[in-house]
Amino acid sequence: MFELICNIALFVFLGYSYFTHVIEAKIPKSYLKNPNVIHPSAWPKVIIILLLICIAVNIYKIIKKNKGNPEFSFASFVKNSKEFFKSKMFIGMLILIAAALLLETLGFVVTAALTMFAYGLLLGEKKVWRMALVSIGVALLMHVLFSGLLDVTLPRGEVPFLRNFALFLENLF
Repeated sequence: MFELICNIALFVFLGYSYFTHVIEAKIPKSYLKNPNVIHPSAWPKVIIILLLICIAVNIYKIIKKNKGNPEFSFASFVKNSKEFFKSKMFIGMLILIAAALLLETLGFVVTAALTMFAYGLLLGEKKVWRMALVSIGVALLMHVLFSGLLDVTLPRGEVPFLRNFALFLENLF
């Protein structure tokens, strides 16, 4: 039942996005002048329509597979959802949501290190100091690789000393 509800929610979200953001997206005038050019909104439309079709097929398969199953009910879903909210998967989702919310404020290095450290705790790592050192080292290495070698600008953060540290790392290469 949980899979069905997630599929329905995703279907509704994609439908809403299609009709409110993709169809109404402004097309630059340079594209409107040339009738032979594919508009920038073409690919999002195609991708969302294909996703909607695939999700509709998946919803149909879920309903067909579970037809007549007594465990496939809303009461069973409520009972199982309590277990889901206590699971490591849900806590991991919360960690990622927190990381997304902190990324612009703290910057990539601190957010990545905190995220890796939190996932290490979640997965049961016992050696906290080693996990902290590895998390910081991997975050620093990723920042240097992406910003220095690949020339990808990562969020530097809004906290002044963290921003200055990120700029220092970028200037190493």
